[in-house]
Amino acid sequence: MKTRLTTALAVSAMMGLAGACASTTAASPTSGVAGKAETRPLPAGLDGATGEAFPSTYSPLPSTSTAIVGATVLTADGRQIEDGVVLFRDSRILAVGGADTSVPEGFAVIDGKGRWVTPGIIDAHSHLGVYPSPGVSARSDGNEGIDPNTANVWAEHSIWPQDPGFHRARAGGVTTLQILPGSANLFGGRSVTLRNVPSVTMQGMKFPGAPYGLKMACGENPKRVYGGKGRAPATAMGNVAGYRKAWIEAAEYNRKWGDYRTKTEKGEKADAPKRDLQLDTLSGVLRGEILVQNHCYRADEMAVMVDVAKEFGYRITMFHHASEAYKVGPLLAKENICFATWADWAGFKMESLDGIEANAAIAFRAGACTVIHSDDETITQRLNQEAAIAMAAGNRIGLNISPAEAIAWITANPAKAMGIGEQTGSLVPGKRADLVIWSGNPFSVYSVAQTVFIDGAVAFDRRDPKFQPKSDFELGQPGEGAFHP
Repeated sequence: MKTRLTTALAVSAMMGLAGACASTTAASPTSGVAGKAETRPLPAGLDGATGEAFPSTYSPLPSTSTAIVGATVLTADGRQIEDGVVLFRDSRILAVGGADTSVPEGFAVIDGKGRWVTPGIIDAHSHLGVYPSPGVSARSDGNEGIDPNTANVWAEHSIWPQDPGFHRARAGGVTTLQILPGSANLFGGRSVTLRNVPSVTMQGMKFPGAPYGLKMACGENPKRVYGGKGRAPATAMGNVAGYRKAWIEAAEYNRKWGDYRTKTEKGEKADAPKRDLQLDTLSGVLRGEILVQNHCYRADEMAVMVDVAKEFGYRITMFHHASEAYKVGPLLAKENICFATWADWAGFKMESLDGIEANAAIAFRAGACTVIHSDDETITQRLNQEAAIAMAAGNRIGLNISPAEAIAWITANPAKAMGIGEQTGSLVPGKRADLVIWSGNPFSVYSVAQTVFIDGAVAFDRRDPKFQPKSDFELGQPGEGAFHP
């Protein structure tokens, strides 16, 4: 009988991840009594600010200076380069160009003839790790469905890194994911952004410096969950009243902390307000530090949420699911709000009834920032195909969307909406070397991700079992060659 390895040992043996959990600790607060409040600030993290709690310990895997030559390259900044060259070194993109791009001495060369290269796929709406496989109630940790406002919870505290779904997503080219709480509540809690590398801790996957998101939900879910319990909200107007009440409280919390900081900076006596985890998150949104990720299907409700945001002075970064984005594409473009959707999920509940396959394409042509997401452990493995369906639907009605444009829907645009667009999402010199070599056109159902690089290191290789890691919970499944087509 095959010896059962722990995930830590299995991953270490296959991927050489000894450095993946290297500790990166925050500065320790001053020990002893805090002293007079009027002259000494509270330790970091205790003063109502977002802080750097639960710091990332992510460390890139070992990489080699590499050149991919002769491939068709989709850069996600609007270019398609035939017979292209991509150079990366020390975890970063060094150069992207045509066949005349010189390859420095000492670079490992990969022949990309007949293949396509894209940035790594970014899934902007995932529940991997918080609703992991196997799907048992003991690990169903995505919804703290006890109150309409659970802005105090953080998705990262529910993530189970051994979820086999992470490996399957990586085999589909996914290099980065935003993990969100569920949508039972008006305010569901904080999202977290992960690097899709094998790890035994959440901190070992956490994207360094990526901003948090606040999951909000409008529409049917909150009023169904709480109205069914005989509680508010039970109606759409109850939903909106709940948002407004919470933002009023958050503004007051911000004011109290602002007054406290102003007085202490002047050397005046002041008592620090009591810290509140729920209001920490909401006030972080009002300060522009936390991005709003808003579950919302219908066009009219998206317009209402835009007005709520304006009333309280915050921005909505992205509407999720957004089945009726095609009806308000110009509004989304005007307000600089991205929207994330599927290609063809529609009609499974009333608020999705008016969804159409050309939704993403129509709003895109209206100027809106378009994202294709999964919200599903299976679709995340095939986001390239999901984007292909949406592109084809638009092209059938004459919108003439090219692969060079559509690739941004699953790379550059989600990176923008997650606040990491300066670091990843497109093949631009200086950005992280997150990229995928595909067997052919990534918008073909016949193409598969052959090699996946994260920060310039091989994180998955379809032809090499050493780079096909498994969770403990995949033992007993086919081993060597399991990912081969």
